[in-house]
Amino acid sequence: MNTPTDNAPEAPRGCPVAHHGAEPVRLYGPEAATDPAAIHERLRKEHGPVAPVLLEGDVPAWLVLGYRDNRRVLDNPRQFTRDARTWRDWREGRVEDSSPLIPMVGWRPDCVSQDGEPHRRLRGAVTDGLQEAAVRGIRRHATHFAHKQIDAFADAGRADLVTDYAEYLPMLVLTRVLGLPEAEGRALVESCAQVLKGGEDALTHDARIHRILGELVARKRSEPGGDLTTALLEHHAALDEDEVVSHLRLVLIAGHTTTSNLLARVLELVLTDTTRLSGLISGQLNISAVVEEVMWNSPPLAVMPGRFATSDLELGGHRVQEGDLLVLGLAAGNVDPEIRPDAGASVQGNQSHLAFSAGPHECPGQSIGLAVIEIAVDVLLHRLPGLRLAVPPEELTSTASTWESRLDRLPVEFGV
Repeated sequence: MNTPTDNAPEAPRGCPVAHHGAEPVRLYGPEAATDPAAIHERLRKEHGPVAPVLLEGDVPAWLVLGYRDNRRVLDNPRQFTRDARTWRDWREGRVEDSSPLIPMVGWRPDCVSQDGEPHRRLRGAVTDGLQEAAVRGIRRHATHFAHKQIDAFADAGRADLVTDYAEYLPMLVLTRVLGLPEAEGRALVESCAQVLKGGEDALTHDARIHRILGELVARKRSEPGGDLTTALLEHHAALDEDEVVSHLRLVLIAGHTTTSNLLARVLELVLTDTTRLSGLISGQLNISAVVEEVMWNSPPLAVMPGRFATSDLELGGHRVQEGDLLVLGLAAGNVDPEIRPDAGASVQGNQSHLAFSAGPHECPGQSIGLAVIEIAVDVLLHRLPGLRLAVPPEELTSTASTWESRLDRLPVEFGV
C-alpha cells in the first residue's frame, strides 16, 4: 500500500490544506476504489480526527474522520454551512462549474443547500410530502415491486441479488412516490449511479435527471395526482419550479442510492451468516437489528458532502480557514476508536450512528427507506426456499467512489 506521500502531489496555490504544511491524499483513484477504509484509517493515524484530502480533479478538502468532530460539524450550521456559495475554491475560480463534483457539492435551490429559515421552509415541504407518500402505501408499493422483481428470476434457481433485486427495487418504489412511469424509473438507476460515481459522465447524467423530472413537473401541473410531485407543487410553502425539480432530484438520488446500497449490504450480512439467516426465517431475529448493525459498520453513504467553514476555526487539531470545504466521513466516524474501542462489540439498540447524517440536515426520508428494506428482505426470504450464497464469502467484492462503497454482486442459489 502506498504511503501518504506516494499519491500526494504538491498542493496548488490557494489550496486550503497547503497552508498548514499537510500532505493531502486522494479520495479517488484505484486505491480508493478498492480499499477506502484503509485510506481512512491511515489518514486517522497520520493526521488525527480531521485530515487533508484531494477530491476528484485534485480539489482540496478536509475529511472529518472522528465521530465527535462529525457531530460538531453536522450540529453547527452557523460554523459549518451547507451553502456552497461560500466555497472559496469555487468562488475564486479554482473549481469550474463543469467539475464532476458540482452535482454532489455545488449549490442548488433545495433544502440541503440552505440553512436557517430557507432550510426550514423547504425541508418542511419535503417532510410533509414524504409523510403523505408514506401514508399512501410505501409498504404496499414495496411488496408489489419486490414480488415483481423476484418473479423475473424465481424459476431460474439462481440470481444476483445486486443487479436483479437491490439495484432496482428502491427506484421502482420511488417511481410511485414521485409519480413517474415505471420505465423512466428503470432508466434513472444508471443516471443516479453515475452522479455518485463521478467522472466525466456525471454532469451528463445529472442533466438527464433534471430533464426527466422537469417534464414530470410539467405533467403534474396539468394532471395532479396523489404523489410527492403534486404535494410539492401544491404545498403552502409555494415552491417555484426549480425548487420542486431540485427536491425531486434530491429524493430520487439520495433515496435510491442509499436504500439500494443498504439493502445489498443487509442481504450480504444475512447470507454470509447462517445464524442470522435462520433467525430471520424463524422469526427469532428482527430485521431492524440487522439493518442497525449494517448502518454502523457499512453505512450506505461512506462520505457525505459537504460543509463549508464560515470563519477561521480549529477542528480536530487543524486550522480550518473560512470557505474551506469539509466532507463528512460517516463510515470512519462510525468506527472511531474513541467511541468504539471494540469494533466487534454489539451495537444492538444503539441508534446514534451517523448513517443518516445528524443535526438539522438529518435524512427526512429514513423511515421510508427502512420500510422498503424490511419488506424487501421479508418477501425475498419467504419467496425463495433454501436461499444461500452461491460463492464463498471471501469472493464478494466492492467498488468505491469518493462517496460510497457498493457491493459488486451477490450471487445466490435457491430451490424452485
